[in-house]
Amino acid sequence: MYRIGIDLGGTNIKAGITDKNNAILAQANIPTDLSKSECEIIGEMSELAKRLARESGVSREKIDGIGVGSPGVIDSAAGIVKYSNNFGWENVPLAALLSSFTSAPVFVANDAECAALGEAAAGAGRRCGNLILLTLGTGIGGGIIVDGKLFRGKCGGGVVGHTVIVKGGRQCTCGRRGCLETYASASALIRETNRVIQEKPDSLLAVKYGRAGLPVTGKTAFDAAAAGDVDAKKIVGDYIEYLGEGIANLINVFRPEKFLISGGVCNQGDSLFDPLNVFVRKNCFAADKLYIPLIERAMLGNSAGIIGAALLVPENEGRPCARAGAERKGG
Repeated sequence: MYRIGIDLGGTNIKAGITDKNNAILAQANIPTDLSKSECEIIGEMSELAKRLARESGVSREKIDGIGVGSPGVIDSAAGIVKYSNNFGWENVPLAALLSSFTSAPVFVANDAECAALGEAAAGAGRRCGNLILLTLGTGIGGGIIVDGKLFRGKCGGGVVGHTVIVKGGRQCTCGRRGCLETYASASALIRETNRVIQEKPDSLLAVKYGRAGLPVTGKTAFDAAAAGDVDAKKIVGDYIEYLGEGIANLINVFRPEKFLISGGVCNQGDSLFDPLNVFVRKNCFAADKLYIPLIERAMLGNSAGIIGAALLVPENEGRPCARAGAERKGG
C-alpha cells in the first residue's frame, strides 16, 4: 500500500507517493497561484495527486489516502484550515473538498508539523521522541514532537512564529507587533538587507548588489559579511540573535532532545550555526547545569513535508476491505 503526501506552499505545491518505508517513489510540483480561490487551488492539488498516481502506475486501490501539510492553524480532527494569514484562508474544509475530488481519505496538519514528522521518521530526528523543528521561509513554522507525538493542544498548537520577542516591534501579518517571524524568517532577513542597501548607498551591500541590480536573497548579507562589510555583519549578527532568542525560549519550555531548523538560510552552514549555538547556550536557563541540544540542520529538505504529510494517513485507511471489516466489528 502507498500514501500520497502533499506539501502546500506559498510558492509551489509539492506532492509525492511514499511506500511503507517512507521512501518517495515519485514526486512532482506545480506553482501555487494565490490569485485563485481555495476551491480552485484544492482542485489543482487533486489533479497533481491523480497525475502522480497515474504516471507511477499506482492504482487507486493501492493508495491508503492523502495527507496534506498546509500553512496556518489547522483543525486536524475536522480537516479544516481554520486560519492562514499568508493564504488569506479562513475555515476552509480542505480535507472534505480534496476527498470529494479524489474519492480518497484525506488528512490535514500544519506544514511545519508535517516537516517535523518527516524528519522524525526518516531524517535528522530518527529515533528521537522529543524534538522541535523550525522552518525558516516566508514566515516561521514550527513542529513540536513530545513523546513521539505531535504537540497540537486543543487546536493549532505550535504556532511559534507568532510568539513576540520584541514588545511593540515590527508589524506582523498576524496583527501583532514584534513576532519572531518578523525578525527571524528568511523574508525578514531579506527585508533588512534591502533596507540597508537603500539607506546606506556607500556600503558594500549597496555597491555590490544594489547598484549592480543583483537579486537580494537570504545569502546576500552573509556573503557581504564574510567580505568584511560592517553593515552586513550587523544584519547577520542581529538576525542570529533574534533567531536565538526564539529558540532559547522554546528550549526552556520543551527541553527537546533535538532542535532542527530548515530552509535556505541553513545553507550558510557554520557561519550561521556556530554563533547561533553559542548564543542559545549562553541564553538558555541553567545552560551550564542542564542538557541543551545543539541546533542542527534538518536533513530532508523539501522531502520532509511530503513524507510527513503522507504519515498523517493511518495504515490501511483507504482499503475498502479494511473499512468494511471495521464497520462489521463495530456492530
